[in-house]
Amino acid sequence: MVEKHLSTQFDNELSGISTRVLEMGGLVESQVAQAIYALTNFGGDVATQVLQLEEKVNQMEMEIDADLSTIIARRQPTARDLRLLIAISKTIGNLERVGDEAARIARTVQRLINTGVSSRLRLPVSDVSFEANLATASLRKALDAFARLDVGVALEVIKSDNEIDAEFDGLMRKLITYMMEDPRTISASIDLVFVAKAIERVGDHAKNLAEQVIYIVKGTDVRHNTPEAVANIIK
Repeated sequence: MVEKHLSTQFDNELSGISTRVLEMGGLVESQVAQAIYALTNFGGDVATQVLQLEEKVNQMEMEIDADLSTIIARRQPTARDLRLLIAISKTIGNLERVGDEAARIARTVQRLINTGVSSRLRLPVSDVSFEANLATASLRKALDAFARLDVGVALEVIKSDNEIDAEFDGLMRKLITYMMEDPRTISASIDLVFVAKAIERVGDHAKNLAEQVIYIVKGTDVRHNTPEAVANIIK
């Protein structure tokens, strides 16, 4: 009876932490969306809100990480439970870095506004927004895969990373063309290069989250594998 009681407590602790990870994921997803909105609308106030959320995201990471350490020390979990806790630790690290990328975009928006760049200046902001939509959709699916421990959805996220990378490469070529055709766009275009790279990294972190889901379920580290190889692993 005591053993069953302890097992129930442990399950509740794992469930509670998983819920907080999803809350943190929702927060950083909102951060990215707000950062892109600030960029496309030159919204300084929204950019400021994104930066204010960064402290909350960092605090959540530290609190969850501390709780993980306590659980591991007290419960000494084995097998799948230990894999889950290790994967959660890596997951919150990736989520915190997504928040960092959102903050980087927000600071770029503030710099563009402060330097007087007009929203009418011919720049491929819509292309950046499209890349961001791909990355945030990938992040959302990765969080869904984590919530349901769905390796099929995780595989979809891993596959979609190539599409985000291709969009980033295309955007780089377009920005180079803009700078060659109109030197006035050079400074702002360079800023957009960093924004596009930040978004591409959001996609990378979503892929990392998906790989952790597969690690939890299958017990196999699929990092550095092709999507085809991952598909064979999860069969």
